[in-house]
Amino acid sequence: MPKQSFVLAIDQGTSSTKAIIFNNTGISIAKGHADLETHYLPNGHVEQDPHEIIKNVYASVGSCLTDFQNKGFDITQIETCGISNQRETFLLWDSAGAPQTPAVVWACKRSTAICEDLKAKGQNEFIKQRTGLLIDPYFSGTKLVQVIQESKKLQAMLKNGELYFGTIDTWLLFNFSGGKSYKTDFTNAHRTLFFNIHSLSWDQEILKLWGLEQLNLPEVCSSAHRFGQWHDSDLGLNIPISALIGDSHAATFGEGCFESGTAKITLGTGCSIMLNVGNAAINSGSGLLSTVCWSMSGRVDFALEGAIVACGSTIEWLKNELNLFSDPSETAQMAMAVSDSAGVVFIPAFSGLGAPHWQMSRRASIHGMTFGTTKNHIVRAALESIAFQIKDVIDAMNTDLNAPIKGIAVNGGLSKNKFIVSILSQLLQIPIYKQDNPDVSALGVAYLAGLHTQVFDSLDQIMALHQATSIAMLPEKATQNLLGAYARWKELINQ
Repeated sequence: MPKQSFVLAIDQGTSSTKAIIFNNTGISIAKGHADLETHYLPNGHVEQDPHEIIKNVYASVGSCLTDFQNKGFDITQIETCGISNQRETFLLWDSAGAPQTPAVVWACKRSTAICEDLKAKGQNEFIKQRTGLLIDPYFSGTKLVQVIQESKKLQAMLKNGELYFGTIDTWLLFNFSGGKSYKTDFTNAHRTLFFNIHSLSWDQEILKLWGLEQLNLPEVCSSAHRFGQWHDSDLGLNIPISALIGDSHAATFGEGCFESGTAKITLGTGCSIMLNVGNAAINSGSGLLSTVCWSMSGRVDFALEGAIVACGSTIEWLKNELNLFSDPSETAQMAMAVSDSAGVVFIPAFSGLGAPHWQMSRRASIHGMTFGTTKNHIVRAALESIAFQIKDVIDAMNTDLNAPIKGIAVNGGLSKNKFIVSILSQLLQIPIYKQDNPDVSALGVAYLAGLHTQVFDSLDQIMALHQATSIAMLPEKATQNLLGAYARWKELINQ
């Protein structure tokens, strides 16, 4: 029997950390999970405790290793580790590794006023050209400026070159390596808003413009790289950390998006759509973000990204506030109980509309109701709104790429909803792929770490593993009712 090799994948998310050990055929063998507390403060700030993040990861990994050993395996069989992480969340620390700020979470909107000021100064186009991103509180950079502006101590430390910046991947690496490794990867560096997507380096002009030229920044490497050694006698680990990557990018890699024109859709609370565009960045003219997709030695792939604000959260609102059903799993059957939405159009702009519209001041609305409207019509219109938003993003991607999209992989909780997947197939007219593994971010970073350490042989091998575990759904013919509903959606959105 051939020797089994294993990879430990850590998926450090906003609400929890998952640790999963995969074997050299991409099968998960053991799992651990630990919930993470997020502090939502009265002033609208969103923060986490840096020390608690470390404890949370250790709890998850410890649980996973216990599960692994209980199944008869030995920890020495684990060859390497990879980390995927919540993007944009960051903190500052000193030369001794002591945190000087909380972890400022990606969802925090503390820098809204700074963003408006920077836009008023005409910086938005400059930032877009350099980074492929837009000036927005979502990204780390403007929140970092805000945090420093609020603290005389941080300002003095910055002036003296004593302040160290890192996203969560860097913070974990720094701690796991005993302070010896201070690095990040292209995907995480890029989401700071001061990383140049074209030169793949920290942009000194942006740093100087924002008064951050004295900030210590981590070395930036490919996503698959020898980042450092994790030696922990308590856990029994002595392995290299061979991959760091943002969670959405890890999911893109885990879905086998290795060629230009391949994409993934994550149907979660919101919706993240990422399209591999090949070896050169494309600055979008259609309301999308340009980002680094993933990278390894000698290769960097870029992507277009579209973020939809309300996806699963729309369904939760219908359940919690309108009491239209008791469990989201009921919605597919409710939608299919009627032949169409009977003229009802649901616009889920509870926090505005994201890509490609960027109508952030818009509010949610339901149009076209009559006394004949039933809760099934409303539920169907709400599910259709998810597919319609995705269709808008995919159309924008087609425009920017100027080439057909070859295939789309779907994952996330709502990918189990047969109605949504069916109408996506009708609207997009592109093959849709779905795999059984729900932990695609962990799988993606495991593949990258395993590639770097020869646990996996090549991208071709990983693609073969992916194809063997994926189900392809060929495009269905769109009904006239659905096309009519989408046309009404477009009219309302463009008003």
